[in-house]
Amino acid sequence: MFIKSDHIYLRALESSDLELLYSFENDQSIWKVSNTLVPFSKDVLELYLHTAHQDVYTNKQLRLMVCLIENNEAIGTVDLFEFDPLNFRVGVGVLIFEAYRKNGYAFEAIQLIKQYAHHTLFMHQLFCNISASNKESLALFEKCGFEKAGIKKEWNQISKNKFEDEWMYQLIF
Repeated sequence: MFIKSDHIYLRALESSDLELLYSFENDQSIWKVSNTLVPFSKDVLELYLHTAHQDVYTNKQLRLMVCLIENNEAIGTVDLFEFDPLNFRVGVGVLIFEAYRKNGYAFEAIQLIKQYAHHTLFMHQLFCNISASNKESLALFEKCGFEKAGIKKEWNQISKNKFEDEWMYQLIF
């Protein structure tokens, strides 16, 4: 186990995660929050898995699997991205698979990644970007101590000629 709470732990990606990554990376219902436009092939994901073990200083990102302690089942991911060691900041994102949502796992995953980012990577701040309509994520990150830092007006196109604002949140340690 990497780092753990009462119900979950975070671990590095493993080659056995290929099918799981393939299924959620190609789930069009979450593409708008990940800014994905095209599906990922298994070959591309396999290449990603071969480099995922590299240091966050090399990749400038880190994806960890969120797993249940009770049965070691992977139930989602937590990501650090846009790692900026010069300014001691990093972006954070979390995805809990739909069947496991509303159980507090996303909150626990963010709490764990906050500890890791602050105490291991020595980050000064975390940030995230959340669509204005994503009320659950807005509430989640506020509950985790993040504060609204600004709004990007009409930032994301959601349909033809229709745009949505995006909030930027920060947590400063």
